Amino acid sequence: MTARNHRRRGLSLAGMAALALFASACGGSSADNDTAGGDPSKAPVAGCEEYTQYGDLSGKTVTVYTGIVTPEDAQLKATWAPFEKCTGATIKGEFDKTFEAQILVRAKAGNLPDIAIVPQPGLLQTLVKTGKAVAADQATTDMVDKNFSASWKGYGSVDGKFYAPPQNASMKSLVWYSPKEFTEKGYKVPTTLDELMTLTETIAKTGKKPWCAGIASGEATGWPVTDWMEDFMLRTAGPEAYDKWVNHEIPFNGPESTAALEEAGKYLKNSKFVNGGYGDVKSIASTTFQDGGLPILKGNCSFHRQASFYAANWPKGTTVAPDGDIFAFYLPGKAATDKPVLGGGEFMLGFRDAPEVHAFQAYVASATWANLAEQGGGGRCATPNKNADPAKAAGCSDIDKLAISVLQDPNAVFRFDGSDAMPSAVGANSFWKQATNWITGQSTKDTVDKIEASWPK
Repeated sequence: MTARNHRRRGLSLAGMAALALFASACGGSSADNDTAGGDPSKAPVAGCEEYTQYGDLSGKTVTVYTGIVTPEDAQLKATWAPFEKCTGATIKGEFDKTFEAQILVRAKAGNLPDIAIVPQPGLLQTLVKTGKAVAADQATTDMVDKNFSASWKGYGSVDGKFYAPPQNASMKSLVWYSPKEFTEKGYKVPTTLDELMTLTETIAKTGKKPWCAGIASGEATGWPVTDWMEDFMLRTAGPEAYDKWVNHEIPFNGPESTAALEEAGKYLKNSKFVNGGYGDVKSIASTTFQDGGLPILKGNCSFHRQASFYAANWPKGTTVAPDGDIFAFYLPGKAATDKPVLGGGEFMLGFRDAPEVHAFQAYVASATWANLAEQGGGGRCATPNKNADPAKAAGCSDIDKLAISVLQDPNAVFRFDGSDAMPSAVGANSFWKQATNWITGQSTKDTVDKIEASWPK
């Protein structure tokens, strides 16, 4: 998770359910047929059958460095405990909120962990290009091929070589709303973009501003607009064009991306549609992203497009559930069968070529690990592992369960947050700034032209 994503999360995620349950466990309640190689040199401990594939790692230590901090670090460590108990290995975690800056410093100094949990493809590529990362072994590769889509494997690869298996995921393609309002007004959750626009227009005709939004975030002001544009780029131009846009194989001011920003503008820059509860279109720029969706609770707007982590920003006492005060629906595609998904994720990048390091990477790529993460609830629930058992997610929030169902949908086409993968001069600078200028009145053409001009030569 990037530092920028830490800013996006707002309040800390709650929920530590089931930690004690699986912290002391050696295995799940049902067998996992994943195979990661390795011949155990001793008889398996009762309940550890799923872990024999990783071998006897007694006396071995694997160091893991990550930016995941309290309270999620406890949930993460709990998923390591069965591996430690059943293989004899020790997993030594280092949890540092300055991870993203320090991992590059440590790479330069040659002071690297065995594994780094990397929160974005761009940083992963930078670390691999230091020449100090170790490619995944065949067993880990096979595990990822079995449990993840090709797009997820691709994000853990550099120049055609696979390095880092995925871990968790976050989902951004969500629209928050009031289930009570939908019930009272007879509204139905839209399943296509046309239905979303029709419902927006229907609400606007009642005199109510359907949408509310906020993009203020200190030095990162403007980042929520990047997510809007990326979601519409995926939906209007498709995943192949999206990839080319992120990699600058097509220009930022090309027809595809220009059209995507215009589509976002049909909502964000329409004075009849925004900014419910706050003011006119320009008020979006001065409203913090944490406060952006709160007018829904007062009936001042109906929709707020924001990621799953926004669940932490609702006031204490708010019931977030399909029949609660607040819930969310998937931001639909052009057709009901289309499932483009924008999000983020984490990758286990290794720096030491050793059996215990490879074994631990394979374990985290297994359905066994994903099921334990789901059981933990809180912030470690959502997984793109297609073989994770949704029934294990009883301790997860309803929003996490929704995210899991979308991520595991056979039709889901996942793409990583584009601005996180762009050069920092663009993704964490001009894109934010010009998106803010766009909200306050700058034309779409001037906006995309200025961002294109900022791209490093």
